[in-house]
Amino acid sequence: MLDFAAMRATLAGAYDLAPSMQLAEEMREIHARMDRVVPLADFARHAPYIRAINRLKAEKNAVILAHNYMTPEIYHGVADVVGDSLQLAIEATKVEAGTIVQCGVHFMAETSKILNPAKRVLIPDMAAGCSLAESITAEGIATMRAQYPGAPVVSYVNTTAEVKAASDICCTSSNAAQIVAALPEETIIMTPDQYLAQNVARQVPHKKVVWWAGSCIVHEQYTTEDITEFRKWNPDTRVIAHPECPPSVVAASDFSGSTSGIIDYVAREKPQKAMLVTECSMASNISDALPEVDFVGPCNMCPYMKKITLEKILWSLHTDGPEVFVAPEIAAKARIAVERMIELSRAVAK
Repeated sequence: MLDFAAMRATLAGAYDLAPSMQLAEEMREIHARMDRVVPLADFARHAPYIRAINRLKAEKNAVILAHNYMTPEIYHGVADVVGDSLQLAIEATKVEAGTIVQCGVHFMAETSKILNPAKRVLIPDMAAGCSLAESITAEGIATMRAQYPGAPVVSYVNTTAEVKAASDICCTSSNAAQIVAALPEETIIMTPDQYLAQNVARQVPHKKVVWWAGSCIVHEQYTTEDITEFRKWNPDTRVIAHPECPPSVVAASDFSGSTSGIIDYVAREKPQKAMLVTECSMASNISDALPEVDFVGPCNMCPYMKKITLEKILWSLHTDGPEVFVAPEIAAKARIAVERMIELSRAVAK
């Protein structure tokens, strides 16, 4: 567990981290990417960390991969690559830097390590877990295989390395339906997100999709009643849901897609008002790039994603830790499932 007092004392002794309006003014170009959601006075607190992190990245030959659920100061201030789970997995295979700092949750860092066994992979907080990933184990995979002999296992990337290693292929919310449709077997096992599986089943009715009963603590909270009530007062708002939401919520929405799919949809359609039925930071991170869109309505925050902060990123680069390791025998098997996903995604996209 991090000793915050010791960490802050060490960082304060090594870097000038005092809030600075002067520095914020000097970094106006970076601030402009988040101006709608981060006032300049708040950016003055972030600017010293952003400057220190970006300098350390260059000194240490490091690259930061950041998920779409990171806060704006991370997403726009220090990230070199941003995206959803599939985009980050693909970009991880292209990284030339010797060190990867994964700004996301633990399974994402594991995936980067699986794809880059020779590189150092850091995560700013080892406690940034995932309730969905923790809902399934390799033993759970074995149980499903026993119930449906011969059925391939398609596991969401939101799983541990051990679960990936026990699976036939991985998927993300952006390619799950394509992967299930492309597999030759009639019955497909999907783990661990029951709602993603049920939404995929609707898209590929010629397949029998069976699932593990897991769910995301962020997306499972949304209900059809929420959307119905919201529409009463906001009839002109476009409702856009992530496929980890319950099928009834997806059906009540105007569009459903992965985090990258949501971004592409809003950028393409440019609705006057949009409610993103997903994690809070999504709207914040695309707000400045789409000034014509008014992002409204409720959102749910992922407590695990929010464990990653600028302070912890700086500490991670300063100390070269915590480092993520995956046992070679597990990594070798998991790599097959992840690489199959990437290869199939590329083939389907052609």
